Amino acid sequence: MNASEARQLPLQGLKVLELGQLIAGPFATKLLGEFGADVIKIEPPGTGDPLRKWRMIEDGTSLWWHVQTRNKRSVALDLRSEEGQDLVRQLAAEADVVVENFRPGTLDNWGLGWEALSQLNPRLIMVHISGYGQTGPYRDKPGFGVIGEAMGGLRYLTGQPGEPSVRVGVSIGDSLSALYAVIGTLLALQERNRSGLGQEIDVALYESVFAMMESLLPEFDASGQVREPSGSALPGITPSNAYRCQGGDYVLIAGNGDSIFKRLMGVIGRDDLANDPALAHNDGRSQQADMIDAAIQAWTAERPRDAILQALDDARVPAGYPYTAEDIAFDPHYLAREMIQTFTRPNGKPLKVPGVLPKLSATPGRIGDGGPTLGQHTDDVLDELGIDHETRAKLRQAGII
Repeated sequence: MNASEARQLPLQGLKVLELGQLIAGPFATKLLGEFGADVIKIEPPGTGDPLRKWRMIEDGTSLWWHVQTRNKRSVALDLRSEEGQDLVRQLAAEADVVVENFRPGTLDNWGLGWEALSQLNPRLIMVHISGYGQTGPYRDKPGFGVIGEAMGGLRYLTGQPGEPSVRVGVSIGDSLSALYAVIGTLLALQERNRSGLGQEIDVALYESVFAMMESLLPEFDASGQVREPSGSALPGITPSNAYRCQGGDYVLIAGNGDSIFKRLMGVIGRDDLANDPALAHNDGRSQQADMIDAAIQAWTAERPRDAILQALDDARVPAGYPYTAEDIAFDPHYLAREMIQTFTRPNGKPLKVPGVLPKLSATPGRIGDGGPTLGQHTDDVLDELGIDHETRAKLRQAGII
């Protein structure tokens, strides 16, 4: 990316200090970095972020790493040492945003909490991401994304009725929290434009999941009804389910709009249901969801998946099927919208990675480089602080950097 292109990035000039590890905090800073922020990632010397060794490893580094840490600069720095803490304070004094996802109180114990850093830099925005938030009786409990998904209500709803709940196959609780962290950062930056002052942002994993639970709580409050697992169906929204096809594949059909339902019933040859006044609106259909699903299932069971999808597409009925990674990698729509990008790793091998969201017409984000090697930018960043070569050599000899 040349200098002219770099200036077009909307967060160009924003300096972000990342003190987190693994998923939630680093995913938030990844998003900021994709739109131009200078993200300085602090990692423990010798080991680095544990994510370097998560999931599939190639040449000693996680393939996930090349997505989660693109556009970041890696500084290997021991946060438990006084010298390392002093360097972080110097970095924070020049930063716009600090993002951390340690257990609440950890940074305070190191002299790197909000009170200390905001005194050095009143314009600083500090983002905390934790399992349960910075306050409350559960504040000090350890909490990973899956625990947040459970407490937030999602885990209870996933799976088939009467069977153990299952987890979503990705770290959705962490990623949702990262999105709220980015939203909070942008809101705080807007406020800082008015007041000139920074502030704290407190994101809890369980609350990020709970915020996605739609009408779960008010339905319980109004009626005492506890929403139960429903497999592939969406209770109270009919029809919206997965249906087995000839040959064992599945299609997903969302015929829950009133006019869409009528078109769907026409496609499957059930004009009697299409014209039934009791089924004209969702509330009536939801009372007879099993009957409607059975009618759709009878039709899909006799047809191959591609024929079903074509018929529904022709009738403008939303339908699809569960994509695998292979389906995604070669899908023409993904490719046309540049959601599949390829970059060259340090070992010279190409790697397909997800594109950047959201899509901005005038100032789009960037893919940039893959994940940095551990401490790749330590000298550059400390040099920018005015730390001379001799001092850096002593810090390195002591294992602090």
